[in-house]
Amino acid sequence: MSAVLTEIRLWYWQRLSAMVLAFCVLVHLAMIIYAVRGGLSGAEILARTHGSVGFGLFYTVFVLACAMHVPIGLARILREALHWREPAIRLAAGLFALLLLVLGLRSVYGVVLS
Repeated sequence: MSAVLTEIRLWYWQRLSAMVLAFCVLVHLAMIIYAVRGGLSGAEILARTHGSVGFGLFYTVFVLACAMHVPIGLARILREALHWREPAIRLAAGLFALLLLVLGLRSVYGVVLS
């Protein structure tokens, strides 16, 4: 029964994170279009984002949603397509989640605070 509950929870969290990601991607694309049409250079974009709490929070949520969503899908692929065993799946998905989290938050820090 606990394996079934775990699968239900994973399904729920992947769908919730997908909704957050869909919103974040749309906002991110809108910002890219705004910057490109406005003719902003990379230096001008960094000047606008430096110290921006809103920008930092938005992209932190984006990173957290990615770090939640992607490893769940990766685990499903490793289980169903590659027939990995559960301990290896958990390790690979956990390490990938950690990698996404560290690299993503480091990027947010670099753009907003450094």
